[in-house]
Amino acid sequence: MLFAELALIRWVSAYQVHVAYFTNFVLLASFLGIGVGFLRSGRERNGFRWAPASFALFAALVFVVRVVKDFGDAPGLESSLGLPAPPIWIALPVLFLGAVWVMANIAEGVARLFERFEPLEAYRLDITGSLLGIILFSTLSFLGLGPVVWGALLAIAFLGLTPAGGFAGRWAAVAGVAVVLTLGSLAPHDVWSPYYRVTVYSADAGGRIPVRVNSLPHQAMLPLDEIRGAFYAEPYTHLDRPPGNVLIVGAGNGNDVALALAEGADHVDAVEIDPRLQLAGSELHPARPYQDPRVAPHIDDGRAFLERTDETYDLILFALPDSLTLVSGQGSLRLESYLFTREAMEAVRDRLAPGGAYAMYNYYRPDVFERYANTMREVFGHEPCFDPGRPGAGARAQSVLTIGREPGDIACPTAWSPGEDVPAPATDDHPFPYVIGRWIPSFYLWWLAGILLASFVVVRRASGGPVGRMRPYADLFCMGAAFLLLETKSVVQFALLFGTTWFVNSLVFAGILLAVLAAVELARRARLPSPGVMYVALLACLAVAWAVPPSSLLSLSLVPRFLAGVSVAFAPVFVANLIFAQRFRDVGASTIAFGANLLGAMLGGVLEYVAIVTGYRNLLFAVALLYGLAFLWGRRHLTGSAAEPADAPPAGAPDPGAATVRG
Repeated sequence: MLFAELALIRWVSAYQVHVAYFTNFVLLASFLGIGVGFLRSGRERNGFRWAPASFALFAALVFVVRVVKDFGDAPGLESSLGLPAPPIWIALPVLFLGAVWVMANIAEGVARLFERFEPLEAYRLDITGSLLGIILFSTLSFLGLGPVVWGALLAIAFLGLTPAGGFAGRWAAVAGVAVVLTLGSLAPHDVWSPYYRVTVYSADAGGRIPVRVNSLPHQAMLPLDEIRGAFYAEPYTHLDRPPGNVLIVGAGNGNDVALALAEGADHVDAVEIDPRLQLAGSELHPARPYQDPRVAPHIDDGRAFLERTDETYDLILFALPDSLTLVSGQGSLRLESYLFTREAMEAVRDRLAPGGAYAMYNYYRPDVFERYANTMREVFGHEPCFDPGRPGAGARAQSVLTIGREPGDIACPTAWSPGEDVPAPATDDHPFPYVIGRWIPSFYLWWLAGILLASFVVVRRASGGPVGRMRPYADLFCMGAAFLLLETKSVVQFALLFGTTWFVNSLVFAGILLAVLAAVELARRARLPSPGVMYVALLACLAVAWAVPPSSLLSLSLVPRFLAGVSVAFAPVFVANLIFAQRFRDVGASTIAFGANLLGAMLGGVLEYVAIVTGYRNLLFAVALLYGLAFLWGRRHLTGSAAEPADAPPAGAPDPGAATVRG
């Protein structure tokens, strides 16, 4: 189930630009679908038999009616097969409900197995399977294996798990999963990185090689003469000597590296987070910059590299570091968000050699440009030099900001002049450089409200009537919402401490699942303290996590930083799951209880956007509040004073009196 969820997130984001900047849209749909699947598992008809067909049909719809953005200064949307691109208000509901449908069918099969075990044993098996799913998907990412392998593994799993009788199209549906995902690997120009579907085109008449990622125009490999005539060259016009030691963050296909070499750099550290983009530049760039012995490529997160290196540089460049994707589907944190905070600029300043300079360039929205310029001024103590360029799409404009370590270190004909209302710098606790102010954009608010309304309708229909069946498990619902927020806090904390790479994110999710599994095993084998004591311990762990901001750990060396980060982030995860295991062990209806918990997690995914207002650190107050509500609503169950409904027997199951579920 988790493997299928990860595959869906990657597949939808690869072909639908409408979800380019909030892939957690599919994550929320997955949580809703899994919760719905658990709620409807008592029906006579088994929805899992339709799982391969629904997966194949939804994946085919995403692939065939793909929405891409044209190249050009004013790119528009287009669709495949000559069809008009569906507007976002049609595309997003269809994608959301489609993902709910797919995951609900898969989850129903899980839920029917869930009912056959004691609740805590079922949960242990579920977590173990989730851990194996994320390890498998991460391994495929490490090996650079794309949808053809995902499809083959999913087809094998569906074939082995779906009922053999009663569905004539079973083989066709299973084959459809493999065939549709294989189509994603047949495009001659496509390769799949851990982050994107990367499309590298053939060179045009001028020698340019365009590159798309996830259906969006992203880069172009340029001949050296064209690079010299573009805005890439502006920072060098402010230097009074050739650059010696150069650091390029966002080196990509190598344009900036080629120019640094041509300008006389003695050494270039080229940092790029995506291995496929760097490999494409190494093989195809007309200037062959990565073949030069003066260049040291680093596949790493730029902020993490800055924090770890002891080198000092004569020139540091942030070269168009625009990831176009989010960190593991989490809310609004993009891969490059931690590059543009005040603390990141301070790390840049500390890595500059005497007389060194720092420059950044991109197609900036006016408010984003003002924020970055203001951040540079506050960190360096003087205004940066400003080189305007040509207009881009919409309100964006090409701009270059260059600043010396000291005011006289560069020649600056035109300094940036702040306007009347300059945005404050982004910070490590509030890493949202693209958000105006501290308020959730109205676009997100409308869509989140729509998601919650649709979720209520879908849950009511799936539960066969009023949602009152979940009322005894209101505490588990709150635990699900709180835990998703706690998980998000852990992901973003480790992204700051060790980088936003896919490998770090995979390790964090695996670590969370291991902490959950350890808590379950302890709950199964030991007598835990009373619920009141456990909740006090959880609040103490949350207080420590709030009192120790992640940025305070950045000064530690790698091993102490890892140990401190794990202790601070995973202690509340472990204790929270001891509380969950203690409560879940004796539920009367394990599928309804677990469904309520999963639907709570979906609400937690929506609440994660509150970090735009509060910052990530203060999300812990919301976590504490939700666990407080869970304690108040769950006390009567934990003391054994309230009866709960037993699981309804699934079709074909033995008599419930013979089941191991405790009432």
